[in-house]
Amino acid sequence: MSKPLTIADLKTLARRRVPKMFFDYADSGAWTESTYRANESDFAKIKLRQRVLVDMTNRSLESEMIGQKVSMPVALAPTGMTGMQHADGEMLAARAAEEFGVPFTLSTMSICSIEDVASVTTKPFWFQLYVMKDKDFVLDLINRAKAAKCSALVLTADLQILGQRHKDLRNGLSAPPKFTPKHIWQMATRPLWCLDMLQTKRRTFGNIIGHAKNVTDLSSISIWTHEQFDPRLSWSDVAWIKEKWGGPLIIKGINDVEDAKLAAETGADAIIVSNHGGRQLDGTPSSISMLPAIADAVGHKIEIHLDGGIRSGQNVLKAVALGAKGTYIGRPFLYGLGAMGKEGVTLALEILRKEMDMTMALCGKRDIRDVNVSIIAGRE
Repeated sequence: MSKPLTIADLKTLARRRVPKMFFDYADSGAWTESTYRANESDFAKIKLRQRVLVDMTNRSLESEMIGQKVSMPVALAPTGMTGMQHADGEMLAARAAEEFGVPFTLSTMSICSIEDVASVTTKPFWFQLYVMKDKDFVLDLINRAKAAKCSALVLTADLQILGQRHKDLRNGLSAPPKFTPKHIWQMATRPLWCLDMLQTKRRTFGNIIGHAKNVTDLSSISIWTHEQFDPRLSWSDVAWIKEKWGGPLIIKGINDVEDAKLAAETGADAIIVSNHGGRQLDGTPSSISMLPAIADAVGHKIEIHLDGGIRSGQNVLKAVALGAKGTYIGRPFLYGLGAMGKEGVTLALEILRKEMDMTMALCGKRDIRDVNVSIIAGRE
């Protein structure tokens, strides 16, 4: 393939390079995957207004997310096991994001640790927190994020229990991979991936091994992970986290107006309209379909972001027009990472920026700050 022109091109390359179990992990949803598909397809239903004979010079995509300057309203979403798409994946993606001028969000369930990412970056990144039953471990994560000078904490609210993803169960997903004949075959057919992995020591969950109690190997981390997600997590826990963190707080996983109202009362700085990429409750509405109602209900109280289904710069622009101050990309940067490493993450961001810039101009706008519902056909 010649130089990829779209996120779909990067996805095709990633599928060829990344072992099936890890590609499927990034490219799957819960149960029937209906919400995963709707996250993408519902963007296509939103039509744009074409405007002509307007000044299209001096365009700008620069914006702010929770008061931090960004080169465009896009952040790299927290994604688990990023370092299994490409060796040292979180470190490479964080460097690409920093150079591009957009936030990188490190997942609790990352392969590279908080300290690993801090060692290769010069500007603050964001950290995503899962609340576990072991509150000492949670507090340790918060303190480690502070020590790394992370500039925002993203609290994931929609993973109290783990949604069933059939592909992961059928693939026997684990990090590092098990050495069964099936897994050995998958890796043997991806020699470049294997060569890169042989050159790194980071092949399991870096934020957990050596930090969580009695977690020392693959079997113990698997048991610990399934036992530790806290089904008792409630709104009262947000106040405790906010107090312990003391900095900008974003709540991720809001996909209902009533929950958005409750989140706005917590004192958080932003909420992310998200259904976990269709990986939790299958059958729930797409993120973009819920955005307008949530923005109308609480947009005057709290900053609104959107995650889920973004596969183009046009999607970003539509989200901004419908009330999002910022957006997140998970799978698009993972496809770029899996396909081409750091260069692929940069290319994914470049693709989104070019598509957003061109579309904004053809909708008659020059500054992303001026984009609103007036660019949406039928909503002006």
